[in-house]
Amino acid sequence: MPEHAPDRRPTRVPSPGSYDFDAIVVGAGPAGSAAALVLARAGRRVCLLERGPFPGSKNMYGGVVYARVLDHLVPQWWEEAPVQRWVTRRATVLMTDHQALTVDYRTSAWGEAPYNGATAYRPDFDAWLASKAEAAGAVLVTSTTALGLLVDDATGQVCGVRTDRPDGDLTARAVVACDGVNSFLAKEAGLYPHTEPDHFTLGAKEVLALPREEIEKRFVLSGREGADFEIVGCTQGIPGGGFVYTNLDTVAVGVVVSLPGLAASGKRPEELIAGLKAHPMIAPLVEGAELKEYSAHLIPEGGYDTMPELVGDGILVAGDAACMCLAAGIWLEGVNFAIGSGEAAGLTVDAALKAGDTSAAGLAGYRQRLESTFVLKNHRKLRAAPHLVLSDRVQTRYPALACDLVEQLFTVTDPLPKKGALKAFLQGRKRAGLKFSELARDAWAGLKTFG
Repeated sequence: MPEHAPDRRPTRVPSPGSYDFDAIVVGAGPAGSAAALVLARAGRRVCLLERGPFPGSKNMYGGVVYARVLDHLVPQWWEEAPVQRWVTRRATVLMTDHQALTVDYRTSAWGEAPYNGATAYRPDFDAWLASKAEAAGAVLVTSTTALGLLVDDATGQVCGVRTDRPDGDLTARAVVACDGVNSFLAKEAGLYPHTEPDHFTLGAKEVLALPREEIEKRFVLSGREGADFEIVGCTQGIPGGGFVYTNLDTVAVGVVVSLPGLAASGKRPEELIAGLKAHPMIAPLVEGAELKEYSAHLIPEGGYDTMPELVGDGILVAGDAACMCLAAGIWLEGVNFAIGSGEAAGLTVDAALKAGDTSAAGLAGYRQRLESTFVLKNHRKLRAAPHLVLSDRVQTRYPALACDLVEQLFTVTDPLPKKGALKAFLQGRKRAGLKFSELARDAWAGLKTFG
């Protein structure tokens, strides 16, 4: 989308039967393709509008795709989805500048159908999912930007979009805005009450090429097994986190950092990635790799409490455009919420079309659908996660405390007697500047959030 969307153009609503489409879905990412797939299968005339030359061409994602939400939309999707590796190794890492403490979990169950998570190149995955919508009857229109909304000047109801195509506007009885983070369409519809920078993070990653056999040797993998490392304490004091994950013959290394924190630091994202790659834990994993790609994008970090209004007259918002992403430093989920919200949006629009009412009241069932599924249930449950995980204590002081404690416990001090665990903990707590009240408060907050 352009940096500033132009003012919406007042228009008379088309007469019954003269709409170009029943629905226009803006954005052919996972949310948009899921919405278009549902609507097309319901027999609706639906346009899937994409500004890139093909679905996924504009997407960058630095995590793992959790696609079980597709189980009923595309049965046995794992047999055809273009995934790189099935994640069978998931590690959470606490880091200081020279230490790393890892909780490393492996299971063969995640390497078998129906699988848990997969690494994938988003251009491949998004194009595949959009092709499902096309096969069901959706009209995919690429290389086309939605410049703004068409609104009936009598009722105020959205009735289509303006485009940069020579043939101009497209009309529809409903618009589903899946135009990504910082959605201009949602803003134009007056659905965004807050867009402060502290509600967003910047994700940046490098894709590094290594021979497949070398990746499998370094990460102790075989076949299609994959590894996903989520890291805290690697962003040089800026609130955020890092990640390393494996594709077939590339390794992705990146960071997700607070926008205000990054601006205040005066550092660039590529500096943070360079620091992460040089860490004694990560350096052996990426040594000799060739840089193939660098990319960055905004991530909606605030979660449940920063979501926009989800429905307006003639318009719904889904996916990243609705802040439906859990990306609190070490928690990176988004594609699953995008697909789930897109499906709910498609079902809601279809029901509203049947009832002949695509006003805000007619589309109100969207939120009810989301509240009944994992999309808003998980966001509500984890609404405090961004604040907790991005706090200074979790970002810097707890990693230092944990690493120092384990180092002391594992250090052989002969001929001096070894320190007991309690004494080591108390000394580490003091060095980290942590009060008992802070420890208790964070423990309780963590139990309420993740328990």
